[in-house]
Amino acid sequence: MNPIKVNIKNINGFVDHQKVDSYYPKISGSVQAVLNKTGAGKEFLGWVTLPENTDVRLLEDIQATAVKIRQMADVFVVIGIGGSYLGARAVIEALKHQFDQLLPSKKSNHPVILYAGQNLSEDYLSSLLEVLDYHDYAVNVISKSGTTTEPAIAFRILKNHLEKKYGPDGARERIIATTDHSRGALRKLSDKLGYKTFIVPDDIGGRYSVLTPVGLLPVAVAGFDIKALVEGASDMAGQLITAQQPENNPAAQYVAARNALYDQGKFIEILVTYQPNLYYLTEWWKQLYGESEGKAGKGIFPAAVTNTTDLHSMGQYIQEGERKLFETVLSVNEPSRKLIIPDDKENSDQLNYLSGKNIHFVNQMAEKGTILAHLDGGVPCIEITIPKIDEYNLGALIYFFEFACALSGYVLGINPFDQPGVEAYKKNMFALLGKPGSEVESKIIRERLGMKVV
Repeated sequence: MNPIKVNIKNINGFVDHQKVDSYYPKISGSVQAVLNKTGAGKEFLGWVTLPENTDVRLLEDIQATAVKIRQMADVFVVIGIGGSYLGARAVIEALKHQFDQLLPSKKSNHPVILYAGQNLSEDYLSSLLEVLDYHDYAVNVISKSGTTTEPAIAFRILKNHLEKKYGPDGARERIIATTDHSRGALRKLSDKLGYKTFIVPDDIGGRYSVLTPVGLLPVAVAGFDIKALVEGASDMAGQLITAQQPENNPAAQYVAARNALYDQGKFIEILVTYQPNLYYLTEWWKQLYGESEGKAGKGIFPAAVTNTTDLHSMGQYIQEGERKLFETVLSVNEPSRKLIIPDDKENSDQLNYLSGKNIHFVNQMAEKGTILAHLDGGVPCIEITIPKIDEYNLGALIYFFEFACALSGYVLGINPFDQPGVEAYKKNMFALLGKPGSEVESKIIRERLGMKVV
């Protein structure tokens, strides 16, 4: 089965096909570096064989835990930031009923999934606590260390709230920690208080962790098929790892096309979807590529739009703005539901020529027409197509983007598995907050900012 199709014909005229072809030997070398673990960041390549090596017993444990959570809670709070929550949210938002919180309760057999620890907004956390006062809830705190500022603060607050609401024993039953197997503050706390835990593998970084318990537990609690998700990723891995020719390897085609365009000065990639439920998939993609490639003064800037909505906001710029960008359009062949446009006797809106057509067909024509308009406007386009939005195809798509990201990073000559720049803001923030040991830095930074030195 080949769930993902890549079409790069619409970059013709913007970049010579020989330039694209010149990347394939480099990509083949990158594939070997990934498979043989000889490249930079080789200690974080556990995700490569993760789908095929996922233990059925782990999936059964996750599913059993999800059943227990669904029995005790009507709200499930996922605490994490970056890769510790984006992957799970991408899958859940893509699969769930788009207005599930307004459905009659009898139609839902799973908790509402909410999120915390992904920001430092006092208003956000206060509003969340107000809601949780009225609901039975459980939490999944996700952190290898347990000391990352945003989720650590959120967990401290929610742990306190749980203990006041249910007592220490009741809170213990409602807290699941996904963390390191032996080290870190969260592991020590979990062992001390007896929390149910799942392990974040040592050899998988956060933004590649959606197919570990980091993503699988929230997805299972939301009521979706994690076995199908892993199966889709496993089948995609089999294709990408074994493909001998570029035309049989969609990841190689995508990497060659985007890097050839980058060489032509197209340093902004816009991931375009026409399905609003894929919004968080684009957010996950932005983190995956931004954090993996944006270093050493290199990297394609990842942006995203959701059309047709954003055709009425960003469409003008994409059509006629700076010609430094290209689009990667993520297409979906079949919708999950059918809705036909009815005939109207008055035809006051002059849309009877659409009568009898389904909405998805109209959406597809908008997509095709937009691609053509943007090509005419000087915007090259890569097309990635999946059959439909379900667990299997999302698993395949996630693995496809992960594999392509690793290859693209190696082609750029950087380590796609670290994120040294993330520490810069933390150092300044800790100094400004008065973290012990940062007194000298605090004085320097406060003087630079014109703040009172304390």
